[in-house]
Amino acid sequence: MKISLSFMLLRLFLLFPVFLAAADQTVTVNRWLLLPAFEVAPPAFSGEKDKSTAAADLLEYPFFDTGNWWPVEGDEITLTEENREWDESDTDQPAIDYNKKHADWPAVAYAAFYLQTDRWVKLNLETASHQLLSVRLNGKEIASKKSVSQKREEEPGKTSKEIELESGKHLLLIKTVRPAGSELPWQLDCTVSFDDKYAGAVQIVTDAGRPLNLHLLLDRTMLRSVSVSADGRLAAVVLSKVNPESGKAESWIEIRSTKDAALQSTFRGGMKLSSLQWLPTGHVFSYTENGEAGTSLWVVDLEKGSSTVLLKNIKDFGSYSWAPNGEFVIYNITEKAEEDNSGLKKFHSIQDRWPNFRDKDFLYRVNYPGGMRHRLTAGKTSTELEAISPDSRSLLFKRTRIDYRERPYSKSTLYRLDLQTLQTDSLWDGNWFSSAQWSPDGGKLLLLGGPSMFGEVGRKVGDGQIPNEFDTQAYLFDLNTHTVQAVSRDFNPSINSAGWHDKRIYFLTQDGEYKRIYSFNPDDNKFKEIESGLDVVNRFDLADNADVMVYYGSSATSAHQALVLNLENNQHRLLLDPAKNELAFVQFGQVEPWSFTNARGRSIQGRVYYPPDFDADKKYPCIVYYYGGVVPTSRDFGGRYPKNLYAAKGYVVYVLQPSGAVGYGQDFSALHTNDWGKIVADEIIDGVKQFLAAHPFVDKNRLGCMGASYGGFMTELLQTRTNIFAAAVSHAGISSISSYWGEGYWGPFYSAIATANSFPWNRKDIYVDQSALFNADKINTPLLLLHGDADTNVPPGESRQLFAALKILGKEVELIEVAGQNHWILDYKKRLKWKSSILAWFDKWLKNQPQWWDTLYKD
Repeated sequence: MKISLSFMLLRLFLLFPVFLAAADQTVTVNRWLLLPAFEVAPPAFSGEKDKSTAAADLLEYPFFDTGNWWPVEGDEITLTEENREWDESDTDQPAIDYNKKHADWPAVAYAAFYLQTDRWVKLNLETASHQLLSVRLNGKEIASKKSVSQKREEEPGKTSKEIELESGKHLLLIKTVRPAGSELPWQLDCTVSFDDKYAGAVQIVTDAGRPLNLHLLLDRTMLRSVSVSADGRLAAVVLSKVNPESGKAESWIEIRSTKDAALQSTFRGGMKLSSLQWLPTGHVFSYTENGEAGTSLWVVDLEKGSSTVLLKNIKDFGSYSWAPNGEFVIYNITEKAEEDNSGLKKFHSIQDRWPNFRDKDFLYRVNYPGGMRHRLTAGKTSTELEAISPDSRSLLFKRTRIDYRERPYSKSTLYRLDLQTLQTDSLWDGNWFSSAQWSPDGGKLLLLGGPSMFGEVGRKVGDGQIPNEFDTQAYLFDLNTHTVQAVSRDFNPSINSAGWHDKRIYFLTQDGEYKRIYSFNPDDNKFKEIESGLDVVNRFDLADNADVMVYYGSSATSAHQALVLNLENNQHRLLLDPAKNELAFVQFGQVEPWSFTNARGRSIQGRVYYPPDFDADKKYPCIVYYYGGVVPTSRDFGGRYPKNLYAAKGYVVYVLQPSGAVGYGQDFSALHTNDWGKIVADEIIDGVKQFLAAHPFVDKNRLGCMGASYGGFMTELLQTRTNIFAAAVSHAGISSISSYWGEGYWGPFYSAIATANSFPWNRKDIYVDQSALFNADKINTPLLLLHGDADTNVPPGESRQLFAALKILGKEVELIEVAGQNHWILDYKKRLKWKSSILAWFDKWLKNQPQWWDTLYKD
């Protein structure tokens, strides 16, 4: 394709956007971004088609991938021989002039502007030209004109399209083609019509700054994991990106230098890769590839450029781990229980209702590079690998058995297996176990588990308090003396994971609303916070033979990044910010801490998200978000309930961390046990009232609240105790604690901690009195109930029964079930509508804007 230089346009800097007027009328677009036209050499044998057909082909031909365009004045577009720059114009009928060099060549040009809306709107867009044109809204074609006017005096041909826009900024991109030999004017005329109810809600602008939107959140490049080679020189970053059309995501691997973040190689192309691990020596990594025939384990040597299969098409393959000497892999295979097709099932246990509970997992070994395999465990009970010893001669595994005599109704036994003799010895037996790993010298074990894992040793609660066993603690277990040291008893953050490197232990912790890395020196028993540069660290990985750590995470207003940490000086540097360009023009509001003192005199941590264009002299609706269960609402970016998105839609968002959450000390987390919402509900009501008093720009009559799972339970309970909210949203909420206890897959076992030794038959005050279903007549707030209809954690009946009660009571309630989804809504396209439903519900009740909701759900 041959390109020639295009037209010259007058360049004007725009100081003011065009606001659409306040009555039913039509407004002409007079703010444009224009990309100079270029001529296109006709392809060989194109003369066999007439000119109009050839021009129509050019209109459809994708010269560029415009789906990712977000034009800015001065941005360059690369052509074959020369570049073009976007230019601004303030004319209402921009003329497309260009230097015609070839009379028999057609030409192509692009024009754009942005529609910026502060609410959901319905508009009519009309575009006219004598030439061909295609109109795209946010990357999708909405209208086209594929014929050319015959005479100059004719009215230009038009396209007309009714469009619906959510609040935010939307790109309107016009591609126009002038056929070879056409002498008619090449101009564009675009008008926008609207109903008076949308007066002042829409601006026509050309600046590229924009608020966050749902597609930016879901469609951006996602960082899934990061790991580091044994020598610390290379990092493997696993990334993914969804295709909005199919809703399916592609994953790939990038190998980068930890020194300068330079890209070394990429593994991409539709392969179903997972479970990437570096070998203990060399620049060699492994991954699993899943297919219909089974799972294969591949080994890639970057220096040799080789890729070999170690295990091929293994059925029911689970996970795997490399031995420290790199000479073998330990992996597990699931043995499926015999199928019973009689149609009747006798349950062996409470857990027997779980899918595949009767299946058993056993451990195997495969040598590398030889490939010889050996089965290591068998029996009636599954074996789960915990760790391989530093000398690669032993491994730790656990077996778990049911025991209904005491909480949590199961016990674990930790075994050491000699890999030469396959003889085992039992190291520990008890409750509340999470994980185990060896110290580098092999003399101790680092164990993670609940405060009661070793009786009183790890507990730090007041008289009469029962510890919250979700508040994970760290212990050092001496293999010679079997004595134990409670490492984190006096350390408030809860332990998420740990890694032992040389003489220090690195802990990933839940530290209030942050997830932070701490180092611990076993010699002086002191913790030290590692400055990570992030609010929330998701995971870290330590180099086996170098003082290097890699990790990834996010912050309240920055998407996920991967970083490298030098363990000698604790200095970090950026490895990769995959969504940097995709979010380049996003404007975030401020996020500020705000705490209050509760009735117990304890400070309750929280934070406030402000709209990007916040003005303290205005009044704003507010969404109050909480979980209220065992973990705080962390300061991570995005997620299932993205606070930045709500703020971008014009809401002030207040997030608070009520009593009972881990990360603030055991005395704080213990308040969750046997409370089921009383303390939390009182704190939310008290906190909201104090928040309103401290923030006069929040409209007290336009308060909404929302939560999910335990937070959904809290939403429902709150409406039985207060009328301060004008709208509420509960996703997967528990309306009857007793039915959740008996029917939810995890009900009895979560309740073993949340309602320790309390049951429906001995604590009516909890199971009945604190259930929204039994207090439904007290609910007056418009309530949206959301639920996946395949939810096994909180069964959908929890929402259905409250919906039935409120309908009979004549209350304002809606129930939306998401087909085929479990506790989390993961299907891309269903997730879009689910998230939109939440915002549309709040717009209806907090902004008096029901149109979006009514369009989503036309009754």
